[in-house]
Amino acid sequence: MRLQTCPPGSLPAYLRRGMALGRGGKDDRRMCGFIGFTGGGDSQLDKGVLQSMTDAIAHRGPDDADYYMDGLVSLGFRRLSIIDLEGARQPLFNEDSTKALVFNGEIYNFQELREDLLQRGHIFSTKGDGETLLHGYEEYGTDLLNKLRGMFAFVIWDKEKEELFGARDFFGIKPLYYARMGEAFLFGSEIKSFLHHPMFKKELNERALEHYLSFQYSPGPETFFKNVYKLPPAHYFTYKEGKMDIARYWLPEFSAEEDKPLDYWVDEIEKVFDNSVEAHKVSDVEVGSFLSSGVDSSYVACSAHVDKTFTVGFDNGERYNETHYAQELSELIPVKNVSKVITPEEFWGNFPKIQYHMDEPLADPSAVALYFVCNTAAKHLKVVLSGEGADEIFGGYNIYREPLEVPWYDKIPFPVRKAIGVLAGLLPAHRGLNFLVRRGKRLEDRFIGNAYMFTEKERRALLKNPTDAQSPARMVKPYYDMVPGKDAVTRMQFLDLNMWMVGDILLKADKMSMANSLELRVPFLDKEIMALAGRIPTKYRVNSENTKFAMRRAALRRMPEKWAGKKKLGFPVPTRVWLKEDKYYQRVKAAFQGPEAEKFFHTEALVKLLDEHKEGKRDNSRKVWTVYTFLVWYREFFVER
Repeated sequence: MRLQTCPPGSLPAYLRRGMALGRGGKDDRRMCGFIGFTGGGDSQLDKGVLQSMTDAIAHRGPDDADYYMDGLVSLGFRRLSIIDLEGARQPLFNEDSTKALVFNGEIYNFQELREDLLQRGHIFSTKGDGETLLHGYEEYGTDLLNKLRGMFAFVIWDKEKEELFGARDFFGIKPLYYARMGEAFLFGSEIKSFLHHPMFKKELNERALEHYLSFQYSPGPETFFKNVYKLPPAHYFTYKEGKMDIARYWLPEFSAEEDKPLDYWVDEIEKVFDNSVEAHKVSDVEVGSFLSSGVDSSYVACSAHVDKTFTVGFDNGERYNETHYAQELSELIPVKNVSKVITPEEFWGNFPKIQYHMDEPLADPSAVALYFVCNTAAKHLKVVLSGEGADEIFGGYNIYREPLEVPWYDKIPFPVRKAIGVLAGLLPAHRGLNFLVRRGKRLEDRFIGNAYMFTEKERRALLKNPTDAQSPARMVKPYYDMVPGKDAVTRMQFLDLNMWMVGDILLKADKMSMANSLELRVPFLDKEIMALAGRIPTKYRVNSENTKFAMRRAALRRMPEKWAGKKKLGFPVPTRVWLKEDKYYQRVKAAFQGPEAEKFFHTEALVKLLDEHKEGKRDNSRKVWTVYTFLVWYREFFVER
């Protein structure tokens, strides 16, 4: 095969276009964070409160801060400068200052929208995308949201109506939290800023703990803090006179077009992905790319033609260290690769800080690796591209192949399969029995996403005070109900797009990058890419040969089979190895027997899980890590602060 590794002067057109767009004109784009509140009584006039809340998210924007107070609403903004430092102070205002905007994100089609708004008589004071939201809302109302292409969380204050309008992007790339505390309504990019408001009452939501024990993240709108909520992706809200209204404006759709050949889809993926990469590279500062051994980040790096790639690994054998794959591909592209090996001491020593930055506990060990690759990249630049979202959109997880395994078994009547599954579950662990157990359950009961830590029965037995929390099956049912009649693979993808990707993948992407004052862009999570992927037949997404089948064929045009066809590994982290080492076993055991654990759990059950793992009786590493993560997070927010 012929690799596209030519010098810049002879680059193919798709790469020349990307380089040209890498240095754009001045506008107001930047990653950042914002905070605001209304109905806060005397605090509404206290700039010290607003500053303290805004300072709590200084890591999201270390370059500058701005404030706005009019006696009815208070707005704070932290800025990480990417383009036009002086031309884009927030809050932004419309022509007569009757509307104010705070905004975190990127609008990729803002120039097109700007031209339409100029023709309709709107006057712009900046050259950027943020002001497009302000005038767009004036002109189009809520219809603005479906006109956008990008990632965003924003809130507009309408002084005339004394009303707030806020929205979150299609996939949930950027966060938006809100809280009702008495008469006060708080909103912002991170929960930790709320803690500095005098009306905020910090209480643990134990129902969220119960959900978390099953999912390894906090699913749904509720958070670990009572009366604090996440605005779901693709939703907007209005708030006026104490009344909150929330509505959905977009839903990812899967409607396969079976009459088109594989080559058609490969061509379309290449075209649409290149377009998305071009949009995601617009910046006045250098843009880099994360790079692992997998096809997703490799495709991004090979298509974006950045100058630097960044990789991390662990010194625990090849399984846990992908740096050599990344270095080899970087030499082929060619670009400079910056890699780091994370030591166990660094991993465990930084874990409490990482959970603080998360706002809510996340038991995905790869979040720690992501923190370090963000930290490494932030020493060199301010913007990176990443491969998040490809698995959910194009069908990349290995579990998606499960419904395709032994298809004849599903022809057995379900009551018979159910009975076989119950009997198999009673037998000692043996190869093949798990298949019978899983296929003895309906898809809605056996698949709640990529992680299933504790069943409802297990978590209730573990907790001292079980709540009225819904079962995992009840939590996922609304999403399964949205795709009736679709094949199993499509239903699994749809669920992951709405739950797993939001609660795990994108949470850690935003929080770990922002903890290091780094802007992370995700070119796979583009509305146009989703529109394309939803049309691809299931057989070209997931089949017996591989996952992300059509996407890998597109990637093969940019890289060798070694990367394009590589089996999905996730980001392997050696926690299961460390938990058997006495040093880390003792650390976790101390936490499992500590006062925080005593408060919530039957501690003897926790120690049993840990001991069984250390002794090699069964791999309990993920369950142990889920509980340990919560305890570390709880200590950060409820003991130390």
